[in-house]
Amino acid sequence: MAIGEAFVFRVAHSIRQHPKRVTALIGTLLLCGGGGAFAVANLAPDPSDLPVRQVLHSVEPLAVNTALTDSGVHAMRLYRTETTRSTDTADSLLQRLGVDDRAAAVFLRADDKARQALLGRVGRVVTAEASDDHALLRLTVRWSANDAEQFQRLVIEKQADGFASRIESAPTTVSSRLASGVIQSSLLASTDTAGIPESVAYQVAEIFSSSIDFRRSLRKGDRFTVVYETIEADGEMLRAGRVLSAEFVNDGKSFEAMWFQPPREKGAYYTLDGQGLNRAFLSAPLEFTRVSSGFSNRFHPILQEWRAHLGTDFAAPTGTTVRTVGDGTVEFAGVQNGYGNVVFVRHRNEHVTVYAHLSKINVARGQSVTQGQTVGLVGQTGWATGPHLHFEFRVNGVQQDPMAMARQSESTQLTAAARPAFDRIAASMRIQLQTANQTSLASAD
Repeated sequence: MAIGEAFVFRVAHSIRQHPKRVTALIGTLLLCGGGGAFAVANLAPDPSDLPVRQVLHSVEPLAVNTALTDSGVHAMRLYRTETTRSTDTADSLLQRLGVDDRAAAVFLRADDKARQALLGRVGRVVTAEASDDHALLRLTVRWSANDAEQFQRLVIEKQADGFASRIESAPTTVSSRLASGVIQSSLLASTDTAGIPESVAYQVAEIFSSSIDFRRSLRKGDRFTVVYETIEADGEMLRAGRVLSAEFVNDGKSFEAMWFQPPREKGAYYTLDGQGLNRAFLSAPLEFTRVSSGFSNRFHPILQEWRAHLGTDFAAPTGTTVRTVGDGTVEFAGVQNGYGNVVFVRHRNEHVTVYAHLSKINVARGQSVTQGQTVGLVGQTGWATGPHLHFEFRVNGVQQDPMAMARQSESTQLTAAARPAFDRIAASMRIQLQTANQTSLASAD
């Protein structure tokens, strides 16, 4: 028998003969070993000081070389919404929608409904549903007239033998949105940054025009909050509607407004305390725009001399709509010396407004006009070096500052019967605006 085998035999025989002793001996050895291990552990370096080594292992995906349907995972559907542009082609529109489908592009170019309702149209809401490989499954286009309670829906769907199209009608829904922003440069730039539609920005400027000069008085850091209607189709906004309430803080001073329309009466804007904001005269004959020359002296570009410029010049493209600032009667509509095509409107109390350099006149002498009605289009007729509107406000033949006259004119007033309903709505609007302001300030901090 080998020496090693003899040693193993003796150890085994001893264990069988003295099991208790052997067990006690092993326990003692373990205790001593444990104490030694404990002492070593206490003397070991802090684990946070030990070097760290990154180990990377490649892992084979479970679904490699396996189709999603075979692996039990459902295929994805991709959705994207865009607004159509005048320059859109079938290919460029599908590309913006994240669709890569040659057959779909061919169908859009060939289908009569798609060509008429989609391509070349501006501002229509279009939603694409695509497969996970970017093939078109469904395309939906929505649009409506500005005053329509119904909207049209063009639906293009993929079928077994290709694509098919149909046009449907459905009712629009009215909702509301709340948004806020801070002036950094201009009102339009700030509302665009805040995702507020341009039409809403124009309304805000119009509502507060008698209190704030948006062309000259804005300050960096001015802030605004607005609640406005949205006209929606299938949950997608087709267009913005009326501003319901708004607050504008200009140079530290707060201005508030709310739309209110009593039953069977004309609606108007009021402060939340019930003071009317709609005045007898608008501050400007154009919707929100810029002033190229104010009510002051200037160097006349044609006569080449300094002359009193007792009026206001509004720079705007040819064809821009010109509106009367108040109710009245057309006193003159035609051509007159340096004014070119010009309209004079007589109002109450010997007030006369003048609209000059028009490219087109839309009213006739003796015609009654109401505030906001179109009287002509911007041009550069007469003594004008570029397209603009020259506007004057005269009282007893003496020219006045149009902005000052608008601020001084009388405003709409609430009736006693309408006051309780107004106060209830104003309380709700005040809470909305306060909540929006607190949220806006918190996010800014």
